[in-house]
Amino acid sequence: MDEQSLGIIPDEIKGWNWGAFMFNITWGFGNRSYLPLLCLIPLFNIVWIFVCGFKGNEWAWQKGDYEDIKTFLAVQRTWNRAGLVAFIIAIIVIVLYFVFFAAVMSMLINGRYY
Repeated sequence: MDEQSLGIIPDEIKGWNWGAFMFNITWGFGNRSYLPLLCLIPLFNIVWIFVCGFKGNEWAWQKGDYEDIKTFLAVQRTWNRAGLVAFIIAIIVIVLYFVFFAAVMSMLINGRYY
């Protein structure tokens, strides 16, 4: 029996997973891990997305049928890269939104909207 069938989580597997954090439900289906579906529960999802990020690799390892740790890490590296890019884009959009909102409010308060 190998580590995966015994449910043992190798140390190389443990760690943050940006894909599970940002794409939790899609990532869950892609990795045959359905606990991320709990992100559909309003308010609870605010906490659960962080749980998905922390536990994602472990869940994927337990549910997956990977030949070895190297193959697993290669698959999750793709998810991590996509999740990190999505996170950075989301932060940029949020910052731009607040800058735009502040500019509009400033124009309205100061009466310079012509």
